[in-house]
Amino acid sequence: MIVGVGIDVAEIDRFAAALERTPGMAKRLFLDRELYLPGGTRRGIASLAARFAAKEALAKALGAPAGLLWTDAEVVTEDSGRPRLVVTGTVAARAEELGVRSWHVSLSHDAGVASAVVIAEG
Repeated sequence: MIVGVGIDVAEIDRFAAALERTPGMAKRLFLDRELYLPGGTRRGIASLAARFAAKEALAKALGAPAGLLWTDAEVVTEDSGRPRLVVTGTVAARAEELGVRSWHVSLSHDAGVASAVVIAEG
């Protein structure tokens, strides 16, 4: 059973400008594991914009309740390259409340736009 579906887009240049203009914003949005690749290199801005879009889409799939923390949703990349969501804290509590048992996430970026779709399944 589908509990919720969310979709979001982020203009990559606008997202980059917001991160540059607002020191500390990246730390409020992402865990270090999301900001950096396993080798320690900072993840590219298009990839970060897609991850931000995924977090927005996730919130929409949960009904966009107030009080969700950005860092309570983590976009993990499996060895296969497939993105996966890991939820904790406020996000996990809302998901449990709605009966969410699994997540499906798809990320994309092209032509200056990053996008994400999240499906919450019960």
